[in-house]
This record gives sequence, C-alpha cells and structure tokens, in this order.
Amino acid sequence: MAPVRELTVGQVAMRSGVAVSALHFYEARGLIRSHRTAGNQRRYGRDVLRRVAIIRVAQEVGISLAEIAAAFQSLPEGRTPTREDWNLLSTAWRDGLDHKISQLKKLRDGLTDCIGCGCMSIDKCPLRNKEDRLAREGTGARRLVLPSPRSRGEGARRADEGQR
Repeated sequence: MAPVRELTVGQVAMRSGVAVSALHFYEARGLIRSHRTAGNQRRYGRDVLRRVAIIRVAQEVGISLAEIAAAFQSLPEGRTPTREDWNLLSTAWRDGLDHKISQLKKLRDGLTDCIGCGCMSIDKCPLRNKEDRLAREGTGARRLVLPSPRSRGEGARRADEGQR
C-alpha cells in the first residue's frame, strides 16, 4: 500500500503532539498551510510535520512566532525542510540565542545584587551605583540588562570591558 500523501488535521495533531487548535493557530499565522477538500476538510502535506517540529523546537528555546514566520519565508513551499534548510534556520537564530543565554546568565548571577535601577534603596546601591551614575548609560536595570546585538553602542562596550 502506498504511503498517505496528505494528512487530516487530526493525523497531524496525533503525529506532531500539537493540539488541533494550535495547528489552526499556526495556519492562521501563516506558519503552515493546508488546502480544503471538496467536503471543506483541511488536508496537510507531509512536510507540515517537520515544520511543526521546527516551530516547537524554536518556541522551546524562546524564538517568537514572528521570528519563526520570517525564517520560514526562506523555505520552499510544499516540500519537507531538509537538513540544509534546518542548518540555515538554526544558524540565523544562533546569535539571538547566544545573546539570550548571556542575558539569562547575567540575570541569574546578579539577582541578589544591585541591579542599577537608580532606586538607591538597597544598602549596596550607594556603593555600586553611587549618585546613580549608571543613569548616564540609559534607562532601566543597567547591571542586569544586556544591550541587544542591534543596539550595541558605547554603553555596551563599557559593560563588556567591566566583565573582563
């Protein structure tokens, strides 16, 4: 017997481990596609299983659906993403993930210390952030928030030098 080329929404849900409602949501966001039968039922190509797997992995590591959708624009429609396709997607996400990892480590390591917010209410703040000098570098928790890769300027260089 020849393998089934198209899957119902229930079959995709069962094979992928994703709820039917999530598949409908992904489809509404343009992440996956189906077509309708003469009876108005959704049918998916088998490539949707790998696309759903990529969505789940990417979301698990904190990549937004908007970023996933943008990355999927580079994939050809109607065929299963290949190892090379996955390599291109994951390489494109690597810098953002490295930044998030650095941010999480910095947050974890600094949770019990002055965060550089300018409140001056913790007893260490006058020692670590005397007269709120960190305010010159910008708003927010200056000691815990790393600048994004897109906005790395003078303050980011100073922060990096201070970590060495």
